[in-house]
Amino acid sequence: MVEFRAVLTEDDLALLDGALRALSADLGDTHSAGLDALRAALTGEIPAAYGVLALDEGLIGAALFGPLFSTVRGAAGVYVSDLWVDRAARGRGLGRALLAQAARRAGVLWRAEWMTLAVYAHSPDSRRFYERLGFEAQAQVTQMRMPQAAMRRLTGEDG
Repeated sequence: MVEFRAVLTEDDLALLDGALRALSADLGDTHSAGLDALRAALTGEIPAAYGVLALDEGLIGAALFGPLFSTVRGAAGVYVSDLWVDRAARGRGLGRALLAQAARRAGVLWRAEWMTLAVYAHSPDSRRFYERLGFEAQAQVTQMRMPQAAMRRLTGEDG
């Protein structure tokens, strides 16, 4: 029986860190967020992110998600930044269940009414999975990111 639980303890943070490291390895990504970064993001008075773990005689999945608000939609939403399912546990509906857990928790925490995420172009299987769940590609939107150095320049913290 799969148990889903929020990331709340130091042990949970360590499990989440392991899951995110495995996801980064699966995707060929650089992994920069260690335990200190996760602790800072998921704890404190106003968390920047939330995590949920899937356990069945060990860790088999995890999701990391956070709040956002859209003036276009007129409602709060949830951004799923990371979703990982252990290879041995795939095909059992665990990815869908983790997304449902994130949606329910976001609904309770900040009344989220919609969900968004990003899919790598080199991951067509992931895209098909998300499309089967009802996610739609946004053709008119280009996702843009401001790296840390640019953010520091913007805020005047670059020296």
